[in-house]
Amino acid sequence: MTAESPAQTPRSTIADIARLAGVSVPTVSKVMNGRPDVAEETRRRVEDAISAVGYSRAPRGIRRSDLLEVVFHELESEWALEIVMGVEEAARDQHMAVVITEMHGRRTPGRDWIEGVLARRPVGLVVVFSNLSPQMQARLHRSGIPFVVVDPTGEPVHDTPSVGATNWSGGVTATRHLLGLGHARIGVITGPREILCSRARLDGYRAAMDAAGVTVDPELIRHGDFHVASGERLAREMLQAPNPPTAIVAGNDLMALGVYQAARDAHLRIPEQLSVVGFDDLPVASWVSPPLTTVRQPLAQMASTATRLVIDLARGGQPEQTRVELSTELVVRESTSRPPHAAPAVAPATLPSA
Repeated sequence: MTAESPAQTPRSTIADIARLAGVSVPTVSKVMNGRPDVAEETRRRVEDAISAVGYSRAPRGIRRSDLLEVVFHELESEWALEIVMGVEEAARDQHMAVVITEMHGRRTPGRDWIEGVLARRPVGLVVVFSNLSPQMQARLHRSGIPFVVVDPTGEPVHDTPSVGATNWSGGVTATRHLLGLGHARIGVITGPREILCSRARLDGYRAAMDAAGVTVDPELIRHGDFHVASGERLAREMLQAPNPPTAIVAGNDLMALGVYQAARDAHLRIPEQLSVVGFDDLPVASWVSPPLTTVRQPLAQMASTATRLVIDLARGGQPEQTRVELSTELVVRESTSRPPHAAPAVAPATLPSA
């Protein structure tokens, strides 16, 4: 076999790859094992050669280790636990182990992470609420390690499989519920501006307000970070304003808990003087007092769907669609009611379908 025709046979060897890339066999071995002591340009040539010859070190079916890797930007809430439970349920059905990597707040993993992945060579990756740079995606593609993104932070890319929820509809439903109770001064505390689900939930809020003919006050729109402290701080700012809201839609349940604390500090009773709606339906939503009205997104199901999808990709399958969105649902509990001196309720028929 010559260097000019490595792709003509399925029996390509590491020596063939080395000849094609113009490097030594040990260098090819280093690249395949994720060793960091290889120049980036050399690594790229080797990976291109591996792709060109269609080299595989394992038989058909699940490749490499029976290991799935889940990548989180942080692991500090029940939200992450719900995701882990969903991944483990699907992985257990396939007799696979799960390893969890945390980026400690960074939404874009660094170079050390990608080198570690190439060394571990998992069956596939479930990337949660994080971004992979185009360079990282290219390296994973060249290495044959599939990945699926859960709740992508940016616009889903057509050729990158992702699983999310109907965030816009959730924002519409939460706001429509409050409008139906007679609220007009409705504040919203959404997540970071650059995060896709934050924008979608805020857009749903705006759509419901616009359809009901209720003016959106820019002073009642705040951007938090999905943590309790930001919900508390931003709710306090709104409640101290000359014309405070009678209801607040929080971008997730954790920020809704922050709204609860701000209301207590302001000596406001929930729901008699302030209605609150969250998003996620974490277990804590039913434990707090009063139990939280919230939009349920099926976090565990999202994670298990992504896990089954990445396993299917690892086995050579092709997804029927690259973007999967699971339905959200409003769960009405005891944190919402008609406001004091309520105006007539807005007719649901005037609002958009969620």
